Amino acid sequence: MKPRHKRIAMIVGGLAALSAAGVFVLAAFRENLVFFFTPTQVEAKEAPQGRAFRIGGMVVPGSVKRQADGVTVEFVVTDTAKNVPVVYKGILPDLFREGKGVVTQGKLGGDGVFYASEVLAKHDENYMPPAAADAIKKAQSINEKATHTLVESGK
Repeated sequence: MKPRHKRIAMIVGGLAALSAAGVFVLAAFRENLVFFFTPTQVEAKEAPQGRAFRIGGMVVPGSVKRQADGVTVEFVVTDTAKNVPVVYKGILPDLFREGKGVVTQGKLGGDGVFYASEVLAKHDENYMPPAAADAIKKAQSINEKATHTLVESGK
């Protein structure tokens, strides 16, 4: 084999190895990419089925139920417009409370229940994830418009 052919073979081999590495990196990135959705978006079927994602909002007061096994907890997350039931097996963060903000990561089951693998509670009275705060404001404005429309039509 001539030196020129060896050089071309090395370049082609290097490009093939680089391409394969790029494919693996992109596949790993896509697998670990987690998006945030609100309960309204989950109810509207905008959230992915069978893939992990995050859902955030407020824990509905009175919705937290602990199972007899001491590890499983059921609660409801809301953005004031829609509610999504959540099931989590594990130890909840110390700051987890009813009526407070929460972000959970997991998968949506076929039964409409969100099966969380991780629960994050807000760390401060003034903090809420920006996407969750925007979703709550949007849901409240929709509720106010609906109430205003109902009041006007009832006159």
